[in-house]
Amino acid sequence: MYNNYPNPFNPVTKIRFDLPRSSSVRILLYDITGKVVMNLVDEGLQAGSYETIFDASSLSSGLYFYRIETADFSNTKRLMLIK
Repeated sequence: MYNNYPNPFNPVTKIRFDLPRSSSVRILLYDITGKVVMNLVDEGLQAGSYETIFDASSLSSGLYFYRIETADFSNTKRLMLIK
């Protein structure tokens, strides 16, 4: 998983990730308190490169975290929404 671009952003950013093999993928967005705010991706995907566009126009400014989870990998990164 790559860092989102742009970061900080207003109100749209891109999240890119690569899958070395087919897997079920889940990307969740968390607020600073650890509460799940949004489910960005939740599906089975083939091996390859992917990009999801995240529109945060319904959220307030602040620091958020996004976490990717597959069967054998997980990673968390942060993003900053500035309105």
